[in-house]
Amino acid sequence: MLAAADSQWMARALQLAERGLYTTSPNPRVGCVLVKDGAVVGEGWHERAGEAHAEVHALRAAGDAARGATAYVTLEPCSHHGRTPPCADALVEAGVARVVMAMQDPNPKVAGTGIARLRAAGIEVDSGLMEAAAHELNTGFVARMTRGIPWVRSKIGMSLDARTALANGVSQWITGDVARQDVQHWRARSCVVLTGIGTVLADDPQLNVRGIETPRQPLRAIVDNALRLSPDARLLQQPGVMVYTAMQDVQKAIALEAAGARVVSLPGENGQVDVAAVLRDLADQGCNEVLVEAGSKLNGSLLQAGLVDELVLYVAPQLLGDMARGIARLGELARLEQRIELEWKDVRQIGRDLRIVARVQR
Repeated sequence: MLAAADSQWMARALQLAERGLYTTSPNPRVGCVLVKDGAVVGEGWHERAGEAHAEVHALRAAGDAARGATAYVTLEPCSHHGRTPPCADALVEAGVARVVMAMQDPNPKVAGTGIARLRAAGIEVDSGLMEAAAHELNTGFVARMTRGIPWVRSKIGMSLDARTALANGVSQWITGDVARQDVQHWRARSCVVLTGIGTVLADDPQLNVRGIETPRQPLRAIVDNALRLSPDARLLQQPGVMVYTAMQDVQKAIALEAAGARVVSLPGENGQVDVAAVLRDLADQGCNEVLVEAGSKLNGSLLQAGLVDELVLYVAPQLLGDMARGIARLGELARLEQRIELEWKDVRQIGRDLRIVARVQR
């Protein structure tokens, strides 16, 4: 039976889990708090893949005080041997009396088996406390485990009339310094930044995290139908670049791979890259969250294919006019039923701009 105090301790576990926002992929972000006689005796969070999970950190901090304690954990304790031993076994061996978890693990290797192992050992288990918050923290991990593709978030800087660049392509800078710095947080939490070759040719971006302390950089992926990427592009100055193409050009591929890129041919229809196959390939590499920073063509392709989950829109207080470039090429809609419905998740002012987080409704 859940009590009011359970919510207090689970909220703390979620705070701890969030500390792994930039570091845990491909693993989920998980926090754990051990409570005994109304006081915390140990706590921890999963800090990075390959290292101890949240429960193990909390148990180490608690020592013998873990016996008879209640463990509050944001995700079902794992029950399989990966790079670390099962956390469910560690809780059983420590003598924990009760486990309260926010959500069941969507990983088919776990998916209820951790709960079963705890209950078989006589441990009381409650599940579902603050489940929505735990799910929100791990939308990417859940997406990869349940549908085989990452969570796709498209970042777009635009004017109030939804224009991203002048007709001649000039776009630097529509949004302000504060908004551009805010983007770095979205990059830091993402596993990969995905863009199109048009953006690369126009801006020669680096697409790395700047101004934020983070132990890892996201991968960079470019949709480049005809392999127009130059081996001298700034993107290739750092490792971790993938080029997805629709053609087979051995010489161009060799040149890009010599510059440090991984070139993958995933042809779709009409000489275009199969963007759904791109996302499946990224999921196979353990990518949970994809941040799209692209122009109207790639944004349009992803939206039309139903592959975008969320939009992060930075709206500048300016008008660029109807001749400027729009945010996504969706073609002409003949019926309102063809429109893409959104749900506002968050709206706030970032410097002089507005930041709108909107979720695509299926």
